[in-house]
Amino acid sequence: MDVAEFRRRGKEMVDYIADYLENIEQRPVYPDVEPGYLRNLIPSEAPVEPEDYNDIIKDVERVIMPGITHWHSPHFYAYFAAASSYPAMLADMLCGAIGCIGFSWAASPACTELETVMLDWLGKMLKLPECFIAGTSGRGGGVIQGTASEATLIALLAARCKVINRMRASNPQLSESEIFSKLVSYTSIYSHSSVERAALIGGVTMKKVSTDKNFAVRGETLKKMIEEDKAAGLIPFFVCATLGTTPSCAFDRITELGPICNEENIWMHVDAAYAGSAFICPEFRPLLNGIEFADSFNFNPHKWLLINFDCSAIWSPFSSFVLQHWQIPLGRRFRSLKMWFVFRTYGIQGLQTYIRKHVSLAKEFEKMVLADENFEICAEVIMGLVCFRLKGSNEINQKLLERITKLREIHLVPCQLEERFILRFAICARTTELRHIQRAWSHIKKLAYEILQESSHCLKG
Repeated sequence: MDVAEFRRRGKEMVDYIADYLENIEQRPVYPDVEPGYLRNLIPSEAPVEPEDYNDIIKDVERVIMPGITHWHSPHFYAYFAAASSYPAMLADMLCGAIGCIGFSWAASPACTELETVMLDWLGKMLKLPECFIAGTSGRGGGVIQGTASEATLIALLAARCKVINRMRASNPQLSESEIFSKLVSYTSIYSHSSVERAALIGGVTMKKVSTDKNFAVRGETLKKMIEEDKAAGLIPFFVCATLGTTPSCAFDRITELGPICNEENIWMHVDAAYAGSAFICPEFRPLLNGIEFADSFNFNPHKWLLINFDCSAIWSPFSSFVLQHWQIPLGRRFRSLKMWFVFRTYGIQGLQTYIRKHVSLAKEFEKMVLADENFEICAEVIMGLVCFRLKGSNEINQKLLERITKLREIHLVPCQLEERFILRFAICARTTELRHIQRAWSHIKKLAYEILQESSHCLKG
């Protein structure tokens, strides 16, 4: 492909992408395929001779699209939002074209410097303490990771290194392995699975902390566990607090947890993967109170801030301007271009409007659920997630979700809260409007009433 064909094909691809996104709600949101479907649609080996580009493009619809879950469809209400915007896509195109590997400042100065400045921009939008901002007298700063999973692992490894160095400095006779075997970390029973996985990779024990009635970890519960573990000769060293848990969007009380961690010299990492974007809105910023106690803080702009995957931001007051030291791989993509394009295109007010729209849609859905006596709300609706269920058994709710999934008109995923099977309804797509929410609720109600009638007939029989 020469430059002339690239120009032509590039314009065709932009048109294809625009058409795809413009008409995405016409496609079934969830694929109707079985595992292994794709292997039967393509040859078992790569072609020896070059193939025609037109044939490749035709196969996108024949091979790829049948197996796509359309995350950016307004009928997608599963997991949490995956951000998408045209400015971010254009920036990703430029990132791919530049193709620099930013493992050091010299490897591509703009890649390093723009990232540092964009994390400062974003940190100021969140009103983070000065110690987290690189362009101040503080030692801190932020860097971009691929995912919150990576950020949590990096924070845990940094905490592990810090505690081992501290223990050996005060007790030179202790071996690293002796210290290692006694390390213990903590997180909520409702934290993301990646937090526990970070502990597995880091080779340390992680204990799950129970929550209050709002599914939040409280200081008193954590303090008791720490005291018991210290009395048993263990070394508490790391706490991962969650702001906006995956099951219910609950908020651990970091104003209570932070002082305990600081007093005990325990690293507190705050994971706000989904909810962090909302803290740019003044009405949600109080949920971040207590961040001044944190040793690291992370959230995913690629979830709810219109910046396409992957873009996960982490800050620390102990950061390093050698960015390669704050990530697992050596090389770095020029991901800050996406932030620069999006922040300038939308402005802070535009981003706030977008987040508020999703929250208002979630509140509308909550009203619809509350108006129906057959359903119940299962957790406080704070942001763009509504946890709800049919009143009754776990089995009847499982049956409802199975029917929803089978019909493929909308896509939901469940969670477990206090051993109850819950349906999660997350406002995800940039293009979701009230009419989509109303249609989804009508669909859910129709299926629910069918199941209730069937259950009634079974009981009568």
